[in-house]
Amino acid sequence: MEEPHRPPLLLPPIDADRRLRGPYTAGGAVAAALVPEARPELVARYDIELCTVAPDLRELVPARRRSMAARLPRAERILVHAPRRTLRIANGLAEFVREHLSATGPRTLVVTNVHEADPTDRELLRVLRRRIGPELLTVVTTGQEPSGEGAGGKPGEELSPEEHDKRADELEARGSIGARLGAIPYHREHGTDPRKAVEALRFAVEWCLDAGCHHAVAELGLRALPLVDPETDPDLWWRFLHSTATALGSLHREDEAEALFDRARRESLSPVTHAAAAYSTGMLKVRHHDPARRDLDAALAWVNEAIAISTLLPDPGERAFKLGFDLNGRALIEVRRGRPAKALEFVQRAVELADGGLRPDEHPIHRMVLLANRAQLSVMLGDPEGALADLNRVIDADPGYPDYYIDRGNLLYRLGRPAEAVADYETAVEVGPPFPEPYYNRAEVRFSAGDYAGALADLDHALELDPDFVDALANRAGLLVALGEYGRARADAEAGLALEEGNPYLLCALGQVEMAEGRHAQARAAFDRALERAPSLIAAWAARGALAFETGDPAGAAEDFTRALEPGADPALLFNRALALRAAGRPEEAAADLARALELDPADEDAQREFAALRAEMDGRR
Repeated sequence: MEEPHRPPLLLPPIDADRRLRGPYTAGGAVAAALVPEARPELVARYDIELCTVAPDLRELVPARRRSMAARLPRAERILVHAPRRTLRIANGLAEFVREHLSATGPRTLVVTNVHEADPTDRELLRVLRRRIGPELLTVVTTGQEPSGEGAGGKPGEELSPEEHDKRADELEARGSIGARLGAIPYHREHGTDPRKAVEALRFAVEWCLDAGCHHAVAELGLRALPLVDPETDPDLWWRFLHSTATALGSLHREDEAEALFDRARRESLSPVTHAAAAYSTGMLKVRHHDPARRDLDAALAWVNEAIAISTLLPDPGERAFKLGFDLNGRALIEVRRGRPAKALEFVQRAVELADGGLRPDEHPIHRMVLLANRAQLSVMLGDPEGALADLNRVIDADPGYPDYYIDRGNLLYRLGRPAEAVADYETAVEVGPPFPEPYYNRAEVRFSAGDYAGALADLDHALELDPDFVDALANRAGLLVALGEYGRARADAEAGLALEEGNPYLLCALGQVEMAEGRHAQARAAFDRALERAPSLIAAWAARGALAFETGDPAGAAEDFTRALEPGADPALLFNRALALRAAGRPEEAAADLARALELDPADEDAQREFAALRAEMDGRR
């Protein structure tokens, strides 16, 4: 069979085996090939993504966007990247490649040994295929090695321990960070000096944790733990264990993470270790990815134990930080228990501990987290202005962290300041790698302003960045229903329900599609399922009321519209209920609804016309 005609190679075939250069072995090779020839302004635009996938390019890629964490000591970098961080990086690199190829012409990317690649590279290859059309990039993946050894020698070769030492020494002499994430740890583990293996693994684990490469942290950490004695080097052993368990928890492997914390309790006599293990176990219990396995009582017991131990720590600064950390965890549990006022008490205590027990320049990220959490609780408790003041302080302290702009934008929108909210969403886009939330939130602002085309464009882009973003699928399905694009709306609803069975918003959108297409029984079933899961969902009550009216049940329609009106008067719902009440033979109630609707919206011509007709009908009966 003839080989298909393909564009020229982007670069020679890449061996993606993670044992060569760790996470982004393939992505780093792509970046290294393109950065020297790419436009400087394009390189600058994607500095974070390029330096993450190819850390050895730091001299060629000046840091344009930096968060506070980049300049802090490691002990103060307490924020752990969310698992979707790598998707942000992949999207940014895909945009970089797409823009470069748009100027230089189509190419073919060949990647081998994908079965040995780190999950970051496999995710990146999926994103490249999804976001760059075949007219620009043809991606070919195989399980076969290319000829030659690749950078620094193939780790899988059969070498003696002494040869592994030599290979590691050669790689270290080159000073490559990439090799220190893959080949050097591998060779040191198979060499003659366990101490060098531990040091190589320590560097790789720390770098990968900072970058959010959780799969690599879990793999490297589990390889490192057997090499460290918890009695002779307890601090390093705990760092490996804690980093590994943190990564496992982020990957929804909570049972394995908890087993490691159990091991820490068995092995360690350190109060700090026991407090941290108790806190971390409590967070596993309260945040478990499976809601059915969350256990607030167990979480409360573990976090209380952490608080009790941290309260007794002798060093004032260490006590202020660790106790504040634990109190913040207790606040999360109180929120999940439906007690935001109690949660605020714990966060406030943590803020006071930081203010009174830490130096002014110490642990700034910890302070930011506390203020951001206090802001969320203030919103829950009806103090949005207080929340805004806290979020302003957080963003002033670290203008390079994108997620807090989303929080402040949402609050500003709630406060009736949509233009400022949009400005925050757009700043979030600028200061970090691409992620869908700014577009998702801006779509809501645009929809509320009647800009349906702009809202749809934002939701389209959010789902281009993350096709599994269920909330965006639900919102786009609802918007497509409103636009009469029922086929696309059904596709979104079904795609979302495949990801999250029983999502009430998706069921409501699906019911609206079924109703529009005349499948009334299926529509009713979808609305019923939605309301079983979300009894206060106004859209589902309103849609089910419309279905009841359409199918000849005006009394049932009036009941459903009444439920939809429980949160407050709405002129459109009042008008619909009036129609149902009139059809059900209850004209006085219908007239009252129409009168109230006209109070709220005096210019509504449909309500004016219906009210006049109803009054004439009632007068004729007298």
